Amino acid sequence: MIGGRPPQAVRRAAGRTVGRNVSRVGITLALAFAALAGGAGYWQVVRSTDLSTSPDDPAVISAVRHVPRGRILDRRGTVLASNKLDANKEPYRSYRDPVMSPVIGYASRQYGMAGLELAYDAQLAGLRRSDPVADMLTKFQAKRYAPQDITLSLSLQLQRAAVRGLGRDQGAVVMLDPRTGEVLALASTPTFNASALANPTTAAATWKALNDDKSDPLLPRATLGRYVPGSVMKIVTAIAAFRSGSITKDTTYEQQPAAEKTGLLVSGYRVRDGHHLFTGDKALDFIEATEVSCNIYFALTGLRTGGAEIDAAARKLGFYAPIPFDLPTAPSQLTNGGGPLPGGFLDRVELANAAYGQAETNVTPLQMALVAAAVANDGVLMKPHLVRSLHGADGTQTVAPETWATVLPFNDAAVIKSAMQRAVEGQYGRLFTTGAKVPGISTAGKTGTAQLGGSGEPNSWFIGFAPVEQPRIAIAVVVAHGGGGGARAAPLGGDLMKLFFDTEANR
Repeated sequence: MIGGRPPQAVRRAAGRTVGRNVSRVGITLALAFAALAGGAGYWQVVRSTDLSTSPDDPAVISAVRHVPRGRILDRRGTVLASNKLDANKEPYRSYRDPVMSPVIGYASRQYGMAGLELAYDAQLAGLRRSDPVADMLTKFQAKRYAPQDITLSLSLQLQRAAVRGLGRDQGAVVMLDPRTGEVLALASTPTFNASALANPTTAAATWKALNDDKSDPLLPRATLGRYVPGSVMKIVTAIAAFRSGSITKDTTYEQQPAAEKTGLLVSGYRVRDGHHLFTGDKALDFIEATEVSCNIYFALTGLRTGGAEIDAAARKLGFYAPIPFDLPTAPSQLTNGGGPLPGGFLDRVELANAAYGQAETNVTPLQMALVAAAVANDGVLMKPHLVRSLHGADGTQTVAPETWATVLPFNDAAVIKSAMQRAVEGQYGRLFTTGAKVPGISTAGKTGTAQLGGSGEPNSWFIGFAPVEQPRIAIAVVVAHGGGGGARAAPLGGDLMKLFFDTEANR
C-alpha cells in the first residue's frame, strides 16, 4: 500500500496525468503550428500583392527605375502617355498633350506622382495584374512585372476643345455619359506641361516654375476646385423639394410677384431678384420660375422644404464626402455647418440664400455634372469613372457601369427635365442661356451667376444635358470670374455638346 492506495492505482493515476499532459502539449503544438501556417498563408497569399507592391521593396524600387510603364490611351486608342529613354537608357514618361495633364498627372523620379499615374501606379508599373490569381503568384514568377495599358473614357478631342474654350481663364469642364457614368472630358485651366516635369533634365526648373505660378496650374479644378455655384444650385433645391413633396410643378407663392420689386424679407434680410420683371404680377409655377431663374421662388421653396430635407437630398447626390472616383475629389457643401437649424444652417437667411446657390455653398464642377446627370438619367445617379479597361499579359479587365444611388423618382425627374428644357429653349429662358441650345437636338440646362462679393466679376456656370428625351451627354462648365452664366459658360457648354454629337455620339 502507498498512502493507503494500491500500487496499481497509483500507476494508473500517474499514467492518466502523463497522458493528459502529453495531450495538452500536442494540442498546444498543433495550435501553434496552425497559427504559424495561418500567418504564413495570410502574408504569402492574402497579403502577397501588398508585399510585392510595397514601395520599400528593393524589387519595386528597381522596377520603377528600369521597367517602362504601361501606356495610357484615350477612348479612340490615341496614346496619351508613353515612355522615352534618357542618356542612361532608363525610361521616363512622355505625354502627348498638356490638356490632359490635370487628369493623367505625372510620374517623375524627382517629384513623385499625381493624377491617374498615382491612382493606377501598381497597374501601370506592372506590380498588379488583372488576374487575381496571377497577382498573388507574381513574386514566384521569373518575369515579376507586367505593365498594363489603360484605356480611358476621355476624348482627347473634347478635352482639347474644352481647354481651348476656357482659354486664359481659370475654370473647368466636366462631360459625362449620364447612362454609364463614363467621363468624356475633365478639363481644368490653366494646365501644365507634364512631359517637362517627367523629363529628368527639365524636371527641377519646371517644378520650381509651377510652384511659383500664382494661378496654381497643378490644381485639378474639375475635381478639387470648389466654387460658389449660384443658380445652378436651384436644381439641387428642386430635387430636395420634389423628394420631400413640399412642392409640385404647379406650386406658386402669392408673395413672389411683389417681392420681385421690393425684395423678399427673411428675418430682416431682403432677398433680391429684379432681372425678370417682364413676368409682371404673375405668380410663377415651378417650371416658369426655373425658366427665368427666380431667386424669390427658390428662396421660398428652400424655406418650405427645410434644411433637413435639402441636406438629405444633397448627401444623396454626393455632397459632404469625397465622390467615389478614380481621382481624389473635394467634398461639396451647402453650409459650413454647426448652426442650430436642421442641416446645420445658421438661420433662415442662410437657408434661403443657399437654396439659390449663395451663402456658404461651395461645389466642385464634377459634383454639379453629377447633379445634371442624375436628372438626365431619370433620377438614377451612376458612379463616375475615367477608366474603360486595363490590358496586360493576363488579358483585359473592363470597367462596367455601376449604379450609385436613386436620387428621386422618375416622374419628379421628368418635371425637372421639362423645367431645364424651358430654361434653354423657352421664350424667356433662352435670354439667359444664349448659345446653350444644340442645333437640331432638344437641350436642357441651367445657368448660374455666382456673386462673390466685392468688385470682381461673378463665377459663370452652366449645367445641362441632351437630348432631353434620351440624354447621351451631361455637362458642367464653370469659368471663374467669367461674368453671367449666359456670358461664358452657357455658350461654351452648347459648343461642347454640339461637338460631342458631331464626333463622339456614334462611337
